[in-house]
This record gives sequence, structure tokens and C-alpha cells, in this order.
Amino acid sequence: MDGAELGWELSTTVALFHEAVARRLRLNAADHKALRIVTRQGPLPAGALAAQLGLGASAVTALVDRLERAGYVRRVTDPADRRRVLVSADGDQDPDLSGIFADLGREMTALVGKYDERELATIADYVRGTIAVFETQTTRLAETG
Repeated sequence: MDGAELGWELSTTVALFHEAVARRLRLNAADHKALRIVTRQGPLPAGALAAQLGLGASAVTALVDRLERAGYVRRVTDPADRRRVLVSADGDQDPDLSGIFADLGREMTALVGKYDERELATIADYVRGTIAVFETQTTRLAETG
């Protein structure tokens, strides 16, 4: 299997996994990704969320509306600038995905346990390189589209 085929299979498999997780939450993959960003990075302006997702202002507004209706986020006034609104995860409605990600973590730990330090360094290099390639391609697509 060549690198392009392997990259395609990895990308597709990860996307399908996240789509399945999103369906468990009654969301779509983009909504789930946005929720993960807001949960990890704390309250942030809708424009910053849009930039990270590669979405326009109207698309991110609709996305935040869906997440807000589902009870996962809320809009709050920025304490540093009361004219600006931030998107904040609603801690009361934070979805419990610990079981899903605990299973994933256990299986990944078992997989990694099959390799020695030298092999793990090579795998880590591949994963970091893959991330860099995807980031570059995402930026390129966002700039030309």
C-alpha cells in the first residue's frame, strides 16, 4: 500500500469514527468537532471558532445555534469586551464520552505496546508528519476556496 492510499484510509477511518461519536450525541461531525474545540479551549469568539473549522460567519452561527439548542454551549458576554460574545461549553450538558474514549485509549495503548522505542519514534514521526500535511492542505483549501 502506498502512502497516498494509507493516508486516505487513515483519514477516512478517523472521520467515520468521529461521525459515529457525533451521531451518539445527535450531532453531525462538524458540530462535534466544534464542541470539542470549545470544550478544550474554553470560551472563544464565534469568529475564532469559524477560523478553526474553516467555516464562514453564517455557517458558524447556524452551528452554534444547533449546539445551543442541544444544550451543549451557550453564548456569554466577553468580560474583557462587553460588545463581544463568546461561545462557551455548558458544563451542565457536557456529554459523557468517557466510555467511548476509554475504550479507544485502551485499544491504542495495547497497539502501541507492541512496538519498541525506536519503532515508536518512527510512528510518532509519521503521525506528526501526517498532521502537518493535513494542516497544510487544510490551509491551502481554505485559502483557495
